[in-house]
Amino acid sequence: MILQKLVKQLRQFRSLHKWIGISLAFFILISSITGVLLGWKKNVPLLQPKMYSGTSSQLTEWKSFDAIANSAKHAIDSVTKRTIEIDRMDVRPDKGVVKVLFAEGYWEVQVDGRTGKIFSVTQRHADWIEHIHDGSIISEFVKVMYTNIIGIGLITLALSGLYLWFGPKVVRKMK
Repeated sequence: MILQKLVKQLRQFRSLHKWIGISLAFFILISSITGVLLGWKKNVPLLQPKMYSGTSSQLTEWKSFDAIANSAKHAIDSVTKRTIEIDRMDVRPDKGVVKVLFAEGYWEVQVDGRTGKIFSVTQRHADWIEHIHDGSIISEFVKVMYTNIIGIGLITLALSGLYLWFGPKVVRKMK
């Protein structure tokens, strides 16, 4: 009686495991591929621009943030031929650089903090890959739902997989 119940339960878990795996396969594949790319972003210049070093790490010698922002805006306008709003400024005092990140197109301008000289104007491909990875490329709501579904699905697959591996061993022992 107990043996038949265990065998029936294993069949049900196998079916559950299979359908959850089939349902999540595409999303797990996308998350895995983008996760690998994000793991390599610091090592592949195409994914994340090279970090430059400025001429001074002394903040007292630096230009104002307004001057740095204006230099970055001028640089991005000349490359894209349109005006894009600044999203944020990533200040790296130890490197003497300010990374100015723009609200559209994943653009980054690296500016020397002391001179205001532009080091680079490039797109940050790792940023859009990260947005695909976590689902936020669609919306914040999708991000929350996507990460919860993937997380709970992977936990369920792991636990049911362990049960499917261990269960037949118990059945064999009981026979």
